[in-house]
Amino acid sequence: QVQVVESGGGLVQAGGSLRLSCAASGSIFVISVMGWYRQAPGKQRELVATFSGGGSTNYADSVKGQFTISRGNAKNTVYLQMNSLKPEDTGVNYCNAEVFLRNYWGQGTQVTVSS
Repeated sequence: QVQVVESGGGLVQAGGSLRLSCAASGSIFVISVMGWYRQAPGKQRELVATFSGGGSTNYADSVKGQFTISRGNAKNTVYLQMNSLKPEDTGVNYCNAEVFLRNYWGQGTQVTVSS
């Protein structure tokens, strides 16, 4: 089994910043992709950003230039630097790790942006 744990969420005013952290642990031999997804109330879960094993990144158009995903040296940790936050960024942010084509999800961390 693989465990995924997120942290760093909270309440912030519009224009503020947050940095989310995610760490995967357990039966890990190789992680193909780690990434962030979010789900706003009443909406479907959507991609925020991913970091592949090859070092490439992928961002949703809505956050490109605003958020930055990075990977730790251990390669089992990713961060999401969230700048210039807007109320529409509010939602539960989930970290995902792909290990041998199986996806593992964290419990989520709440990000709330007030206007």
